[in-house]
Amino acid sequence: MESLLLDKKLKHITNLILGKKEEFSKQKQYKEKDVQQQLEPWRVHLIQIYADSVSTNDTKNFEVLEEWGREVANLLVVLQLPLDVALEEISYYRNIIGEIIKEEAKAETFTFDAFYQVISRFNVVVDKAVHWVSKSYMTDFANKIQSARYAIDELSIPVVRITKEIGVIPLVGDLDTNRAQILMENALQHGSEYKLNWLIIDLYAVPIIDTMVADQIFKVISALRLLGIQVVLSGIRAEIAQTMVNLGLDLADITTFSSLHQAVEYVNQAD
Repeated sequence: MESLLLDKKLKHITNLILGKKEEFSKQKQYKEKDVQQQLEPWRVHLIQIYADSVSTNDTKNFEVLEEWGREVANLLVVLQLPLDVALEEISYYRNIIGEIIKEEAKAETFTFDAFYQVISRFNVVVDKAVHWVSKSYMTDFANKIQSARYAIDELSIPVVRITKEIGVIPLVGDLDTNRAQILMENALQHGSEYKLNWLIIDLYAVPIIDTMVADQIFKVISALRLLGIQVVLSGIRAEIAQTMVNLGLDLADITTFSSLHQAVEYVNQAD
């Protein structure tokens, strides 16, 4: 009987909170109106989860909370807002709803055990909210940075078409494994798309040529030859030439030049 009575009181608190969720969702204001409007729907969702946690001890609440955390994190990343915004929101509504629970518990003369049970369950949900938002935010943020880095790398390895059948790839900076893969993709894709006969790979702005870099360049050359595209290397500085010799690299069947200008002249005459 006491258990049924407590359940009824807890359901009353849940309904009380739900009845004010729209009002609560508008209480915390931001200067940016568009941000304010986009935050309100997930505020309502959070209040709903908080309210349900008062009267139910269902693991489904945690599943819903996990999904909510992913949605919020994604919104923050899209809006370019810091994680602090979500954490402040979680804390803000924790205080509001915690106050309602406290006042209703007083009015309904909850026993200490009953109050502790309810507030502990509520606190677990709040802690989970912090956990899932933080985890999802860091994952989304890392993915966005990775995507941006890939886009920058791709733009930094362009295939420049200088005539109908001749293209140039001016490499700038270190050529790590990731950029080497982009070099391969761009060279094959655009070489085929532009129907090039010749492709000049300019190494003048590549600071270091080691075994890994050389191996990647040779792979690109071999792949392009399979497409019928001839490759010329330009920008071979004295230190690069010395390094290649010291590494024992076989350049016998690869045409090389010290400058891009020389390579362009050669290709124009050969084409």
